[in-house]
Amino acid sequence: MNAAAERLPSSDTALMANALRMLAVDAVQAANSGHPGMPLGMAEIAVALWDRHLRHNPRNPQWADRDRFVLSNGHGSMLLYAVLHLSGYALPLDELERFRQLHSLTPGHPEAGVTPGVETTTGPLGQGLANAVGMALAEALLAREFNRPGHRIVDHYTYAFVGDGCLMEGISHEACSLAGTLGLAKLIVLYDDNGISIDGHVQRWFADDTPSRFEAYGWNVVRDVDGHDVDAVDRAIASAREASRPTLICCKTVIGRGAPTKAGTHDVHGAPLGAAEIAAMRLALNWPHAPFVVPQPVYALWDASVRGAQDEAQWTQRFAAYRERYPREAGEFERRMSGALPSTWPDAARMLVQTAHEAGQSMATRKASQNAICALAAALPELLGGSADLTGSNLTDWPACVDVQGGEHGPTGGNYLHFGVREFGMSAVINGVALHRGYLPFGGTFLTFSDYARNALRMAALMKTRAIFVFTHDSIGLGEDGPTHQSIEHAASLRLVPGLDVWRPCDTVETAQAWVSAVQREGPSCLLLSRQSVPFCARSQAQVDAIACGGYVLRDWAPDDASGGLVCNGEAERAPRRVVLIGTGSEVALALAAVAPLAEKGIAARVVSMPATTVFDLQPPAYRDTVLPAGVPRVAVEAGVTAPWRQYVGLEGEVVGVDRFGESAPASAVYAHFNLTHEAVVDAALRAISRA
Repeated sequence: MNAAAERLPSSDTALMANALRMLAVDAVQAANSGHPGMPLGMAEIAVALWDRHLRHNPRNPQWADRDRFVLSNGHGSMLLYAVLHLSGYALPLDELERFRQLHSLTPGHPEAGVTPGVETTTGPLGQGLANAVGMALAEALLAREFNRPGHRIVDHYTYAFVGDGCLMEGISHEACSLAGTLGLAKLIVLYDDNGISIDGHVQRWFADDTPSRFEAYGWNVVRDVDGHDVDAVDRAIASAREASRPTLICCKTVIGRGAPTKAGTHDVHGAPLGAAEIAAMRLALNWPHAPFVVPQPVYALWDASVRGAQDEAQWTQRFAAYRERYPREAGEFERRMSGALPSTWPDAARMLVQTAHEAGQSMATRKASQNAICALAAALPELLGGSADLTGSNLTDWPACVDVQGGEHGPTGGNYLHFGVREFGMSAVINGVALHRGYLPFGGTFLTFSDYARNALRMAALMKTRAIFVFTHDSIGLGEDGPTHQSIEHAASLRLVPGLDVWRPCDTVETAQAWVSAVQREGPSCLLLSRQSVPFCARSQAQVDAIACGGYVLRDWAPDDASGGLVCNGEAERAPRRVVLIGTGSEVALALAAVAPLAEKGIAARVVSMPATTVFDLQPPAYRDTVLPAGVPRVAVEAGVTAPWRQYVGLEGEVVGVDRFGESAPASAVYAHFNLTHEAVVDAALRAISRA
């Protein structure tokens, strides 16, 4: 038995911590899979936080003013599951016994929406920490917006557990630098400083002076706390709650604390301990109980249901007094925390699209997006936007927006955030804001930099967060910046993410509808917008309404002849040959420009605008078949990789696109260089028809 695994005392706090330890190792052993080291090492830290500081109500995990807890080092999920079970959440013991099993409430990493009490999905290290920054930001802004003298209805903390891995990931720098700049004082992070990662002792690859790093960010740092001393951690948290800056509490711990031969080694990080080690551990901890057996006195020590219900009842009384004094604000707070849109939203949404339709303007879709944002901000007070240092290019601001800035007492109020050059951090912070509720967040950058943000976009889709990602400069059409900035594969790759709506509108009307659809959706959306001007497309009202389907007929076979004939040389004839031209974004104009040359060759062309393949694919088959009828040759055109469009045109169809990186030149020259022209669309149509 090594020093780290010495027999532990039997105080109440020790019993609480050891209950966590044994539930964790028993669950990992039963699953023959998991990460026991972190739960063993952070058990006392969990006791200090959850028993002495965290305001939460197991009977109502969605209580608006609860403290938020994020397990950023989500591989240690059994620590959280054990805490939730013991403190009274609807997570029965048999779910812990089914750890990591199909359809259990205890998946391998915590998942929001699966397990009661889990605030965010974690596992990709560092993102939980960034989500916590977003939650703390939402709390601070809501407090500024809704609290009144003598009436503090928004007054909670955000706590996060992190490990070495979270702090090694670059996103931790992006998010924590921003948190320090904004002064998010109600963000408290507890660092499991055990010096071990999967490969071994981290000093060989992680020798940072972490406390000084966070002090440089402007954080309050509590150094060298004994993470196995509940009282010491308790004091550190209490001091952090009084700080005027975000706090990092550096807790010195031993990974796998309590395991007789494996504590303090990387062997305990990510593998079951084994039956012999667990048996020896029971002796070392003086825990004589069978697997998954917790004595009732220990349950009584952990149970937070009564205290949580009392905390919520006290808040409910305060909110009732607030409602009596500020009825409009109370109603607005409840609406926004529920995620409901205002009663005026349907009219505002209709007006937004109709205004764009009636104006009939040609412009870049990034500018059309800014016009939409301006209208949306007037209709949606919960809109909270920003950009990763590209505001003037993304056009994500609007005349009435107010910048959020750091202040002596935390961030100032406002609705626009300058995220700095932090695409990944911005996207994960946005996810945290959305998870907190109260705001509808969006953030902008160039489409090519979606690569930096990619895993946060994936997590948004996995969690179904109501977040909007604005990506401008969406193709080779951005021109002179060249291949480093010209998106070729990005639209296609984003469309592959399950649950992520991707809009690439062709003009002002489609851009307005894209925003409306994104606002109304219970899930994330990406808007891919052009730098260059695109022409306005005239439409009927029925076509305007059809944009929401993601794909629709923009120009039918014979727009010059209502009888269905084709005008050739001034005489109406029945067209013997037909083709469907599918375009998206700025390339819809190329498809439209190909109609007349094809007509001259006796070919009737239907133009289908496909602003959102991800939405079109979910339409009923009958609708899709009406738009893309079987047996008619098809051509797709997009300034991007061609392979994904085979889903719509088939092997016998044609795709006009770009399958190599771009070039630095004016947009028109780049389009010509890559043969992205209406003439190329005509030639492709002829080839497709010849094979029909």
